[in-house]
Amino acid sequence: MPTERKIGAVRFFFYSDEGLEPPHIHVQKGDDIAKLWLKPVSLARPGRWKVHELRRVQDAVRRHQHEFIRAWRDHFHGR
Repeated sequence: MPTERKIGAVRFFFYSDEGLEPPHIHVQKGDDIAKLWLKPVSLARPGRWKVHELRRVQDAVRRHQHEFIRAWRDHFHGR
């Protein structure tokens, strides 16, 4: 589970066995985990996050979208 970034108490990561899915990032705060697609940035699975928290998380994913996509490609495709 490579962690790509931490912002405060929020961890952005992906699971190493999901390379066949389109690029996405998991976001965890405590026990709550959401999943967001990266191209385009959109919510795949909200988990138990509150709506206002999801908005902030989506904004953060948009800000770091290129970094996350690059990390995804490097990890799963070695590029």
